[in-house]
Amino acid sequence: MRCFPGLHICVVAMVAIAPAHAADPPSSLSPSTNPPAATTTSATPASTTSPSPTAPASGATDVSLPAGAASQLVGLFMQSCVRFALDPNGVREWATHAGLKPLPPEGQQAFLYGLPGQVFDASTKDGKLVMISENSGACSALAESASGATVVTVLEQVMQMAHIDLAMTHEDDDKTEKVLHHREYTAARDGRQWEMLVSTVKGAAPGEVMLTTSP
Repeated sequence: MRCFPGLHICVVAMVAIAPAHAADPPSSLSPSTNPPAATTTSATPASTTSPSPTAPASGATDVSLPAGAASQLVGLFMQSCVRFALDPNGVREWATHAGLKPLPPEGQQAFLYGLPGQVFDASTKDGKLVMISENSGACSALAESASGATVVTVLEQVMQMAHIDLAMTHEDDDKTEKVLHHREYTAARDGRQWEMLVSTVKGAAPGEVMLTTSP
């Protein structure tokens, strides 16, 4: 995930960053229907060409956040899954405009498990990111390596600055994969309401992180 010195994230109902596609699609991130698999390995950097970012809406608030993996994942999630919550057509149009490339068919199915939808590679030279849009309206952003604790902190801060009502409804460890921790939220803004799931690897070391919005 690309690090931008002095990164400024424009927040309204989205975060303005410029994700870029990697030369090779991600292969080790967890599918959208499962929590992320435990890992602490770093991705091999890949060269990228950054597309133009989506323009922020008028009245956007600039929020200065630390550069790094957590901010990049949250930025992708806010731009796509949150901005277009429950709107698969909107998120796919955004992905195409932003220059994200669909994964090949085998990569699509690795994340969708046969469910209808589309999967986009949002990786940069610094790490692997994937955006999954299911036809049902569920949307996920995944990072191969990020600090789970930092992602949660940045996400909650940005949601607050975006004037999105956020309430945690449940938190526990995965029943099968004890190394995983899940946080469930309800979110609402401008009459829209959706569910959110944040799945992280426990501990201080970076690992895979998955952020999901769903009906």
